[in-house]
Amino acid sequence: MIKIIKKTKFLKNENKMKNFGDIEKALKSFKKRKSDNLYYVLRERFEWMNNYIKEDDVGLEVGAGAGFSKEFIINKNFKISDFANHEHLNFKNIDAHNTGFKDNSFDYVIASHMIHHIAYPVKFFKEIYRILKKDGKLIIYESYASVLLQFIEMIMKHEGFDWTKNVWDPTITATDDEDVWSGNIAIPHLLFDNREVFNKNLGSYFKIELDKTLHEFSFLNSGGVSSKTFCIPLNYFFIKILDKIYYILTKPFPKIFAIGRRLVLKKNN
Repeated sequence: MIKIIKKTKFLKNENKMKNFGDIEKALKSFKKRKSDNLYYVLRERFEWMNNYIKEDDVGLEVGAGAGFSKEFIINKNFKISDFANHEHLNFKNIDAHNTGFKDNSFDYVIASHMIHHIAYPVKFFKEIYRILKKDGKLIIYESYASVLLQFIEMIMKHEGFDWTKNVWDPTITATDDEDVWSGNIAIPHLLFDNREVFNKNLGSYFKIELDKTLHEFSFLNSGGVSSKTFCIPLNYFFIKILDKIYYILTKPFPKIFAIGRRLVLKKNN
């Protein structure tokens, strides 16, 4: 991975995005469907997951935030959770490191844009392994810390990155020591980029079945998912055209331009 600097962090009052952490406001705004921009981004983020979900599967999303996944996951047994008590959550105050669910409870678990908020990744993966059924899947959507995204984060001061963290030590926080729930967009790379290291630490728990980088240009003009910023409202036609152009640019240079990443981890029995 191309690292602009080894680490950087931002104070909450430096964040240039509006309504930071206001989940309820984000959910209300989404329901009003003010523009196609955000809906397009969220559809791209979640709909592909249905390919790994069977009709009668029992599923859970951890770190669900505003619960946008409910709009796109086609499964009657799908529930959402977070370490919060928002009314829209099926399970409230669920710590992903220690969920409290019984062993072998779920056929799949979704983690969308939350791995980079996990303070103790090894504890998290072992907990998800415990609550997944035989052949269960951990379905992940994450940021891809390309040069472009690192520059954007440095400009917006939204989430920091720290490439020096040891994500494999369960006694050390992979996020900011002073704010363990802060974001560190380097975490997914430190976990998944070196397959040999991943297999050494978690290979007895999971097998990586899918690892795909995405251009996701539309995210840059989405106006933000939970926190908000300026965007130019576009209809689907123009969003798709811009996405296609950006895809052509991104494909040969993902470390420069890619924004998102899809992963599917299958439980080793």
